Amino acid sequence: MSNYEEIASRIADVIISPDSVLGLVHGVISIPIDLGYLAYGYIDSQSRYPHQTERIRIAQAIKNGILNHDRIIESIKIVFEKFDKYVSESKQNQIYSKTTFSLLGRATGNSIISSKVATAICGRASLFVSLRGGLMGNILLAGGMTERSIRTSEKLSADEPEVYQALRVKDYDLLYFMFEPALKPFVDALTVRRQQGLPAFKSILDLVESKVSHHE
Repeated sequence: MSNYEEIASRIADVIISPDSVLGLVHGVISIPIDLGYLAYGYIDSQSRYPHQTERIRIAQAIKNGILNHDRIIESIKIVFEKFDKYVSESKQNQIYSKTTFSLLGRATGNSIISSKVATAICGRASLFVSLRGGLMGNILLAGGMTERSIRTSEKLSADEPEVYQALRVKDYDLLYFMFEPALKPFVDALTVRRQQGLPAFKSILDLVESKVSHHE
């Protein structure tokens, strides 16, 4: 249950205050983290060939505009859509009724959260909101960040295949490492649903509702 509490608390924090994600994406561009992944890539020699194929996919995705701000927002929305798929309309109403999104509607609320996360990512990268590759593309193609992108995508594939497949269609799985810190609790809740069943998932939702309702 303590794990449910942690997941629910993190979900509630994002729903109550999307601006809170600003503090969660601080690691989007982190030299120490990237150096760690780069070293891991050199040590893990068995992954070099398959990861080379993924690097080609990253380069092509950047060329096709995957780093546009709208594309980042779209990829984040997909995660929310997969989460909402298993949340009944009545439960969504109960959760959102106590937030500033209650008058705007659930879809608008999710759009606002998605935009906040995307803007936080772009701001952390010290770039203009309307990314089209450029400097960010060069940074992403740098060894350490590329390795992090690939390995985070692989982990998502293993942890939550449904979310991975939805993102993979447009190569958005390669962006997941950027917004994982903010949206991981939503993915974790889906993993609980898949591994432990719908009752466990509903327990998390009840905790989210309680935390949102008692927020002042």
